[in-house]
Amino acid sequence: MNSEEYYIDLDEKAEKMLRQGQFLGAGHNGIVYMLPHKKVLKIFKDTRVCEKERMILEKTRGSKYFPKVYDYGDYFILREYVAGDRLDHFIKKRGFNRRITHSIIKLIKEFERLDFKKLDMRCKDIYITSNYKLKIIDPKNNYSKTVEYPRHLMKGLNKLGVLDKFLNQVKKENKKYYKQWNVRIKRYLQKGIK
Repeated sequence: MNSEEYYIDLDEKAEKMLRQGQFLGAGHNGIVYMLPHKKVLKIFKDTRVCEKERMILEKTRGSKYFPKVYDYGDYFILREYVAGDRLDHFIKKRGFNRRITHSIIKLIKEFERLDFKKLDMRCKDIYITSNYKLKIIDPKNNYSKTVEYPRHLMKGLNKLGVLDKFLNQVKKENKKYYKQWNVRIKRYLQKGIK
């Protein structure tokens, strides 16, 4: 990605924060910098994408699964730093176990409590700590797009070779979720039916 693709006219406040930042990463929608005091500055290319993510984070304020928002502007969100590893990296390094399944089930229950229409998240957008606490970093379309089961999440678990283990553990812990998820993910993986 060259610098010409990333010119954004930031306000003075965001410029000042950016000068204190250390580059963390870039994605389709923006670029992220680590700031002092465990804060992250996320700069967006598109104000609409920034606004949508900010609205989700505002609606989820108080949930332990989402970072706190400290400030925002047209093109940026200043939020809490999320510690831990990406879920997919964590599983590759440490393996998959029942505690991860339990944490994912609790996360989906929280999505339901928050009245999300989209009960899904990609593995790369879920961070996990060594004590199995989960946090979401890039919420997208949770109130506007309907996805009734964690399809992308299970697709990621399938790529990691742990989907069957996950579903067997879900079956023991939450039969309702198992009945919904097992049929749907198998149909999706075999026939591409969402």
